[in-house]
Amino acid sequence: MNLLNFESEYPDEISCRKKFKEFRDQQGVICPSCGHTEHYWKQDKESYECKHCRRRQSLRANTVMHGSQLPFRYWFVAMHLLTGTKKSFSSVELQRQLGHKYYEPIWGMVHKLRMLMGKRDEEYTLSGTLELDEGFFSTAVVEAEKDQPLKRGRGSQKKSKVLVMAESTPVEGKTTKKGKPRKVGHIKMLVIDDLKSETITPIVEKNVTGESAIDSDHSTSYTKLGDIVEEHRPQVIPKTKVGKVLPWVHIAISNAKRQLLDIHHRIDPEYLQSYLNEFCYKFNRRYFGESLLDRLMVAAVLYKNQFRYKIR
Repeated sequence: MNLLNFESEYPDEISCRKKFKEFRDQQGVICPSCGHTEHYWKQDKESYECKHCRRRQSLRANTVMHGSQLPFRYWFVAMHLLTGTKKSFSSVELQRQLGHKYYEPIWGMVHKLRMLMGKRDEEYTLSGTLELDEGFFSTAVVEAEKDQPLKRGRGSQKKSKVLVMAESTPVEGKTTKKGKPRKVGHIKMLVIDDLKSETITPIVEKNVTGESAIDSDHSTSYTKLGDIVEEHRPQVIPKTKVGKVLPWVHIAISNAKRQLLDIHHRIDPEYLQSYLNEFCYKFNRRYFGESLLDRLMVAAVLYKNQFRYKIR
């Protein structure tokens, strides 16, 4: 949905509230006390009342907006900007566009939506032929390590480790429109604490089906992957062959790094996953077009906000 269409469909707070209620009615309202699914809508109180136990809950309750005091239209504008832009949108710029006095609630709202995107992608597992590798993303140095000598390479305090997986189907006898020998499907990017096999193997097992085949380099981090998938094909990859053996994980890593550098000046390690959630969510739904906003609204009414944040 472009900006003009969005402004026409959601011109004020009333239209946004009405649309949010419409989505919530479609997905169903569940009573948090008794689990009953039939409710009255109390127009005078603007809340739902359970037909079984009479407990009331507001329109925002048990959604991503749970506990928020920001207007519905703020949320709709944020969802539109996050889904309608190819790259991303900073919280500072959103605060400026909304004309809101304080930065913290806007930052929290945007991160709740990004965490919501991650929750949605957690429901799906990757399958088929996969590429797997790790990336190292620049993040701020945590307080506990600021006084320590700065390391270089993989162990640098300025780098966070990210496991990247991509569905990558070989294209026989030809290349894709991008000139690649494989066609990409869905991707996942997950921040990890270390590169030990004991850390990576359970994460892969949770996010990949057992019938998959995994292509990776010959790192010792992947020695146990053959036990959890149908086929694991590790190989020593020269730098000149990386683009042919693992083309899409490296494109995804490169594009994600460039997006973060272009839009955000500082990323704390504990919030890196939130930014990667947004990148993967939009990449995995790159063909949804104008329906991407509606899909995010569906997720917004299904998931209760459980994100707790702290501004440094």
